Amino acid sequence: MRSTRKTSPEVAATWNEYKLTGSEQSRNKLVENYLPIVRYNADRVRAKLPDEVDIDDLVSAGIFGLVDAIDAFDLNRGVKFETYCAPRIRGAILDELRAMDWVPRLVRSRAHKLEKATKTLEALTGRQPTRGEIKDHLKLPHDEFERLMRDSKAVSLVSLSRKQYETDSNRDVREIDILEDRKGIDPLDEAQRRDLKELMTKGLTRAERLVLVLYYYEQMTMKEIGVTLDLSESRVSQMHSAILARLKSQMKQRKKQRLAASA
Repeated sequence: MRSTRKTSPEVAATWNEYKLTGSEQSRNKLVENYLPIVRYNADRVRAKLPDEVDIDDLVSAGIFGLVDAIDAFDLNRGVKFETYCAPRIRGAILDELRAMDWVPRLVRSRAHKLEKATKTLEALTGRQPTRGEIKDHLKLPHDEFERLMRDSKAVSLVSLSRKQYETDSNRDVREIDILEDRKGIDPLDEAQRRDLKELMTKGLTRAERLVLVLYYYEQMTMKEIGVTLDLSESRVSQMHSAILARLKSQMKQRKKQRLAASA
């Protein structure tokens, strides 16, 4: 969200007071003034999410990003604060979503690809396509198609209280009312998922998580991330490389542990 308005004398005075004194009162005034930017970004993110995601949770996360931006902003930089803070706010919101939902971006991308192919074939044939038809349409080898099908299931979890449709009575039909009776979730599979989530987030600071979010989810360059986080481009690159090296080392160590346990 980019603002074309000039900073009012009152807001400018509040900025100067905060940077000189660091008073909590002046910071709160700034937070209140820029809160619409948080709500705007939260609304944009929320529009792409399931109904179960609470907008207030996203706003709360965005406020943390706003406070970080206020603390780090340099009045002499010559950049509008509205422009500077937006990526930090959005990054904080996405960072919170990562904590709520571990499904990686690649998995979601694959699920979207499968959904798009299914809808295309439905429009062409007028019926639900078979697995073979979807595989032929995507022109994928058997192993890659099976992996695509597995990944798509990881993003299909919904709330049992989600409203499916309204009725003439006072009671709406919810997901639980029409849920097909299937086997329960494999406890071993769930344990592996929890282990993976813990492995991917273990030891990462807030700044490191922001680097990953801004680089992989917001498609920002190392230079842009550096400007956002008040770091040099080379420092961001070093952090990114260190994070990846750490994750690879953790994965190798976990693999060795599993091999040793199965021996």
